[in-house]
Amino acid sequence: MFGSPTDRRTHAARAVVTGAGSGIGRAFAVELARRGGTVICADIDADRARETVALIEQGGAGSAHAVFCDVSRTEDIDALADLAEDHFGAPTSLMINNAGVGIGGRPVGEIGLEDWQWALGINLWGMVYGSEKFLPQLRRSGRAGLVNVASTAAFSAAPSMAAYNVGKAGVLALSETIAAESGGSDLAVTVLCPTFVKTNVAVDGRIAGGASQLAQTVMRWTGMSPEKVARTTLDAHDRGRLYVVPQPDARLIWAAKRHLPRTYTAGLGVLNRALPALDRLTSPTTPEPTRTGV
Repeated sequence: MFGSPTDRRTHAARAVVTGAGSGIGRAFAVELARRGGTVICADIDADRARETVALIEQGGAGSAHAVFCDVSRTEDIDALADLAEDHFGAPTSLMINNAGVGIGGRPVGEIGLEDWQWALGINLWGMVYGSEKFLPQLRRSGRAGLVNVASTAAFSAAPSMAAYNVGKAGVLALSETIAAESGGSDLAVTVLCPTFVKTNVAVDGRIAGGASQLAQTVMRWTGMSPEKVARTTLDAHDRGRLYVVPQPDARLIWAAKRHLPRTYTAGLGVLNRALPALDRLTSPTTPEPTRTGV
């Protein structure tokens, strides 16, 4: 169904994975190495990136190299692209734009511009920088691929998640545009839009109040494993699929918004009104501080 391994973009790839130090990024890196690839594991936490490389080396397939990279800094992406081509001795053949952060728990008007800039600098601009800098290499490499990690948030418009929603919606539009521009070429583009995946994004991000605890609980009980998400996405990329919406709840949201837009929006309004109660239920009880005289 897929053709021979040598025909598949995700096999024996010269791959760069951002956010490779944990979660979906780590799963992508390990799976690509298992498929015989040479993988550059880029992450803002260099120790985590080295841990991913150690896992790959233990697996005995492929090879990997750890690199520090803050995807919100153009100079870091420039250095990553240059290092990749030098390390591979050829242009990058597969770019996995994965690095991202979680943010939520406050409505528009209470988020604060600093948090907007922080979230979009990573979740949107990091993808823009990675695409802009690596696409020339991908086009020169011949049979190549670009995978951008978005989220169901790209189209769900969930309340109290505006900064996250806007960034991921931009990634979806970016990916669709690159796919249109690459039509008829040997460059494949895939955008991943999952719901909950068992990662540390809710812990490492900026999710306010009980929303963080709620997100962690839902991820723990209903989240798909990052390894399954990575395998599913890479297999879909080999098939030439643009959209990967891997979970049933994600596909239900996609269909509901498309076919029942008014009902869907009304349902979000109900959810928004229920959020304060959910926040109270999931927030840990914090005792009043002890007051002492002076």
